[in-house]
Amino acid sequence: MRTIDLNADMGELPGATGRASDREMLRYVTSANIACGFHAGDASTMRETAERCLELGVAIGAHPGLPDREGFGRRRLAVGAVEAADMVLYQTGALKALVEAAGGTLKHVKLHGALYHMATEDDALAMAVAQAIARFDGRLALFGLPDSAWSGAASACGLAFVTEGFADRAYLPDGRLMPRDREDAVHGNLDSVADQALALANGGRFGTICLHGDTPGAAEHARMVAETLRYAGIAVHSAG
Repeated sequence: MRTIDLNADMGELPGATGRASDREMLRYVTSANIACGFHAGDASTMRETAERCLELGVAIGAHPGLPDREGFGRRRLAVGAVEAADMVLYQTGALKALVEAAGGTLKHVKLHGALYHMATEDDALAMAVAQAIARFDGRLALFGLPDSAWSGAASACGLAFVTEGFADRAYLPDGRLMPRDREDAVHGNLDSVADQALALANGGRFGTICLHGDTPGAAEHARMVAETLRYAGIAVHSAG
């Protein structure tokens, strides 16, 4: 049976409503990328989300971003390669401590927002961050776009790399993600999200498919995608 990982960005929405949405979403995904406090989240949310993941057998990953809560980490900041590496290591280490205190193991790192795209395009930044992660824990896998600076840095540092596609984001004809300032950059229709997830899974290019926890209706998206994949004979299983 074909398998694919279904990941979601977690711990980004404030308050009880955000926690409830995340808890429901975790019933359907197999990997969770937990916000580490810079662009969103806090220590208690990180711990609670990690504990919920452990209850459900969901693989836990760090989701470090730029220090820009107002812009939700989606605005590019002028940070150098070494500074970016320090930021990622700081956030990843904090989550790893909370996960291990709860009896779990951190499995992967997926950069957030603008930092994700900067590492995709900037060879020096990607290499500095990957080297820092490899020195910290060489067992951690990296999630990201295929054929990118980030995938090349992972390979050079001996880190496992899991290629990622996005079920709820629109793509440009050249395969790049549509910029978020475009009105149609994020899919809101349930069928469109499920159909795109199935197409990505069938394409054979991706090891994991992402759903954003901050998208309206995210938990329902996750349920529909998981059911669609399984109905098509594709097992949903964590990348590790």
